[in-house]
Amino acid sequence: MNQKTDKRAIWGWCLYDWANSAFPTLISTFVFATYFTQAVAETPEQGASQWGYATSVAALIVAFSAPILGAVSDKAGRRKPWLFVLTGIGATATAALWWALPDASAVPLALGLMVLGTICFELGMVFYNAMLPDVAPDGMTGRISGWGWGLGYGGGLAALSISLVVFVQPDPAWFGLDKNSSEHIRAIPVLAGVWMALFAIPLFLWTPDRQDTGISAGTAIREGISTLIGTIRHLGRYRQVLRFLIARMFYTDGLNTLFAFGGIFAAVSFGMESDEVLMFGLTLNVTAGLGAAGFAFLDDKWGPKPVITLSVGAIAVIGIAMLMVTDKSVFWALGMGLGLFLGPSQAASRSMMARIAPAALRTEFFGLYALSGKATAFLGPALLAVVIDITDSQRIGMATIIPFLILGLILLQWVREDT
Repeated sequence: MNQKTDKRAIWGWCLYDWANSAFPTLISTFVFATYFTQAVAETPEQGASQWGYATSVAALIVAFSAPILGAVSDKAGRRKPWLFVLTGIGATATAALWWALPDASAVPLALGLMVLGTICFELGMVFYNAMLPDVAPDGMTGRISGWGWGLGYGGGLAALSISLVVFVQPDPAWFGLDKNSSEHIRAIPVLAGVWMALFAIPLFLWTPDRQDTGISAGTAIREGISTLIGTIRHLGRYRQVLRFLIARMFYTDGLNTLFAFGGIFAAVSFGMESDEVLMFGLTLNVTAGLGAAGFAFLDDKWGPKPVITLSVGAIAVIGIAMLMVTDKSVFWALGMGLGLFLGPSQAASRSMMARIAPAALRTEFFGLYALSGKATAFLGPALLAVVIDITDSQRIGMATIIPFLILGLILLQWVREDT
């Protein structure tokens, strides 16, 4: 960590969270996922199932490729070129969702672009997260991580607000968009793609990168893969890191499934239209941003493990309550409470990894960190999809999230931070 870091470098790093939040907020959770299940797929249930399987495919690809790319990056030195390419491809794939027409014939295109965008988003986070210890001054890792997550939720809030005011609510639609062919909804992925590219610029201009090691690409690939194999083979030497990655593997699977299907569940189970789902998303992002920023100080004061324990435990309890209620207003109130703990659970996990990962292998270990979030990530969406197929019930399908949260929480208690 640095004793002194340029404030612009910190702001540039944090603003990338603001930039890339448009993808999970507008595409994975609240807008496009709902549009896909209600307008593109043949039935909402079939759409939820297809979305679940596609999400699982993306997770498997990320799980296998993230550690390799992280190891190669550690050998090559620089991280920003990788992040630049992934951001560009991800933003382009997201904007291309404009061509996902409200017809079942567009299912392959919509899912294919969503998978590509998800892969780029997740792999980009490997390089972005690995920059945290180099950006954060000593003793401020938790706060910088939390402020980044807070800005991320702020970015999601702003993007949702613009989507609601500019595209969803106006009748007739602005800019000559045809509501009969859902152009007012299909324009939102275009907004998301532009948002991702535009607000990522400060990181590339202001935030410093590591020095290039000077070795060739071929050598970096060979040595990176060799180092990764050695690290995995001797992962037992990093016992606390291994325990943390296993614990995170389960509770993150639950969280990711919740993010991927939260908007779909609200739309199908409570009959929310697109504008109401967006309002629910706005409310959730407000409380999540407040939680991420507020708990950032506790991360540095208590350490990340107590913050993760409190947050994941609260999410599990509130999540159970949300699955049991049938009144929409109670569901809204519980959702606001749940939002307070979403940001801290993610921000504290990132700062914990930044603290315990070996400095020389940081990007590689953040690749393993991504692996821990994706190795079983196909299980959550796939299990949910299978249960929905069997029971024809969104509510029963969403209940499969809770065991992942509880198991991860139990395993976390065997992790020590002082390593």
